[in-house]
Amino acid sequence: MLLFTRYQWTVLLAAWLGWGFDVFDGLLFNYVAPNAVPTLLGLPLGSPEAKQATLFWTGLLTSILLLGWAAGGVLFGLVCDRIGRTRTLMLTMLLYAVGTAACAFAPNIGWLVAFRIVASLGIGGEWAAGAAMVAESVPEEKRVEAGALLYTAAPMGLFLATFVNMQVAGNWFADSPETSWRYVFLFGLLPAGAAFLVRLFVKEPERWQNLGNAAPARIAELFSPGIRPATLSGFLMAVIALLTWWSCNAFIPVISGGLAREAAELQGIDGAATLMMIERWKTLATSWFNLGGLVGTLLTIPAAKLLGRKAMFTIYWVASAASIFATFGLDLPPETRLYLYFAIGLSVFGVFGSFTYYLPELFPTRLRGTGAGFCYNIGRVFAAVGPFVVGSIAARGTGAAFDVLFYVGLIPLLGILAMPWVIETRGRILS
Repeated sequence: MLLFTRYQWTVLLAAWLGWGFDVFDGLLFNYVAPNAVPTLLGLPLGSPEAKQATLFWTGLLTSILLLGWAAGGVLFGLVCDRIGRTRTLMLTMLLYAVGTAACAFAPNIGWLVAFRIVASLGIGGEWAAGAAMVAESVPEEKRVEAGALLYTAAPMGLFLATFVNMQVAGNWFADSPETSWRYVFLFGLLPAGAAFLVRLFVKEPERWQNLGNAAPARIAELFSPGIRPATLSGFLMAVIALLTWWSCNAFIPVISGGLAREAAELQGIDGAATLMMIERWKTLATSWFNLGGLVGTLLTIPAAKLLGRKAMFTIYWVASAASIFATFGLDLPPETRLYLYFAIGLSVFGVFGSFTYYLPELFPTRLRGTGAGFCYNIGRVFAAVGPFVVGSIAARGTGAAFDVLFYVGLIPLLGILAMPWVIETRGRILS
């Protein structure tokens, strides 16, 4: 049984909501891209030109999101160490809520990009504040459990995004795909309500308050001799995980939708029935990926506590490579590939359950938000290359997408090669 006080549960809930809605807002575009992109470009839905444009713009906008996410993460990581965890969490939640909802009113693709950049700054900044707040508020011996529980908000955020898209685009406005995506984006305002929960019930952690008049954190300190190994360790693990996750996840709706369209053509299904089938297959693939991510996140608890952080990362990298190679390399029926997204979620998604406790463990309190925010988010600059490359190649067709996603399986193998530079933090007390 997890022995948290009522207030510690409140802190965990506030950060959990912040991260869950963070993921929810961040990935709404991936669900609505097949309808939003052609509409904003004036292309007929379902046409070959629309499919090509959707794949290209999904990759490009995902990469832009990641760059904005990285900038917001680094910026608000510094802010977090200067004005506090709670205030930064509330500020970033409001920022990404407004930015996402504004996408509903985009008159063209340029404005959509602009609004996504605004949202991405808040999305990137929220993580470091929430992770630092939880790590500093719970007992030392329960930090791993609290961190992993915090990250269960990510698959829940994806489940919510899947549900909202299915209800809005698949049911309520199924006959109006040209406008349904706008209503999906409006649901991005949900985090604004959760931000008030943070403001009313959560105070700054005592560990941060006790810093007093300590000198403000600076990014340059992360590269000082005493801190540099920790920065390198956190960055290497984060960039491998981020590059793999975004290369896979950003294209789940596009891949599953393409498989559904091909299956519908073989079965002689067309019109509204095809659109319904596409939405069902997107929901199926995403749900299995999310379920795998939820289970994988919770499994980081026994793995980290019993085996240590380095062994845990090694296991997840091997499993990630194997699941990707199997899903996109084997000759399988289309629906079987959808179910195999569970294995990808278990490993590629599940490993993220460790970052909410591993990165805060690497840095002292005065640099915790800055260090965790830098490592977790600057990796997105490199990760931004993945969706853009995958999207550019996938624009040639579903077959090309499968080919390039197969080679994404090589990325987690690089994580194994990086293990000599990874710092073991099992048993470490926060300083």
